[in-house]
Amino acid sequence: MSRHLLLSGGPAHPFDATTRSLSDLADAAGFETEVVTEPTDAVTALRAVEEGEADPVALLTVNALRWRMTQDRYADRRGDLAVDLAPDDLAVIDRFVRRGGGLLAVHTAVICFDAASAWHALCGASWRWDRSTHPPVGPVEVEVTEAGRDHVLTEGLAPFVVEDEAYRDLDEISGLVPLLATTHEGRRVPLLWARNVGDGRVATDLLGHGPASVTHPSHRIVLTRALAWAGGLPASGPARLRASS
Repeated sequence: MSRHLLLSGGPAHPFDATTRSLSDLADAAGFETEVVTEPTDAVTALRAVEEGEADPVALLTVNALRWRMTQDRYADRRGDLAVDLAPDDLAVIDRFVRRGGGLLAVHTAVICFDAASAWHALCGASWRWDRSTHPPVGPVEVEVTEAGRDHVLTEGLAPFVVEDEAYRDLDEISGLVPLLATTHEGRRVPLLWARNVGDGRVATDLLGHGPASVTHPSHRIVLTRALAWAGGLPASGPARLRASS
């Protein structure tokens, strides 16, 4: 089975529940999942692979919210949860992907690591505290874009409504091609994209706030396909799961 690291944890989100769902999807798809709750543990595992001291990792999933927490409203939790990942540690993740590993960045992953340049380049977008926002959790009308109709992650998928929060005004790299999107206050907001980065694959899914999202039938299909695609499973396997299933 392909080895899968799943980084989980942080404030303000039910990560235990969403991580269980993601782990179940990954294991059903053919991965062997190891859940870690500290970014440094994920980096240590990837560094061990890089140095030939551990079995290869096919996929890293980040379903977490870990950053320096310098904002005043997080002062009371800073001592327990704040993370300041060193550039050398982020470089390990960057090399893992660019040398052929897979990355699935879920929801709050784009807030992680304080928009560090290497992480920003991998995810394709980052949360900026001076401008990024989202409406309250509620119904999000998800549409398949023109590009999404022909992509393995979203082909055959019908529009759907999911209980979630749609991030807006992220700092996006140029050239992102959304596969899923929503419209908020007259503006088109991307929700999902997938890119080759070096020799690796990255899927960034901005949905996934809570269990209602990750267990939604249509979103489960997208997540299963994203896990398989990013992790290099054969296209004849779960990545081709029919949208009607």
